[in-house]
Amino acid sequence: MGVLYGYFAAADDGDAVRAVVRDDDQPSGTGYDQLVVKGIDPVVELTPAETLMTGRSAAEVQSDPRHGSLIGMVGDGEVVVVSLTDALRDALATCDTRFLHDVATGWSRTEGVFYYPADPEDLTSFLKQLSGLAGRAVTQGARLYCWICP
Repeated sequence: MGVLYGYFAAADDGDAVRAVVRDDDQPSGTGYDQLVVKGIDPVVELTPAETLMTGRSAAEVQSDPRHGSLIGMVGDGEVVVVSLTDALRDALATCDTRFLHDVATGWSRTEGVFYYPADPEDLTSFLKQLSGLAGRAVTQGARLYCWICP
């Protein structure tokens, strides 16, 4: 089946934990504004896109305390939730959607990131959806997170 990644908006870290550590038997992210995908890990695969979106170096992105920070988990890691940087959220929320195709093209050419050749059109579609999520998050004063279910 593959790893599922649920990118979502939550008010804060505690709210993000409640998206995955549930007592209502609902799937992770239920009730949250989210985008579920396969194959785009927020720490490994998304970092090159973040560098292109924000203009920050990979080292700067990786040293950001919100970059892939573990916020919570279910059991022994059946589902984990990590944070995304506010810089990425803000860049996605304010960018011109035409710019996203350029980002996706550059991102698809990044060596050693994807296990398979990445299609720029698929990455553009993902970035457009993530941009919409980021825009709604900014409007609501929320942050971005990702739950990961191996």
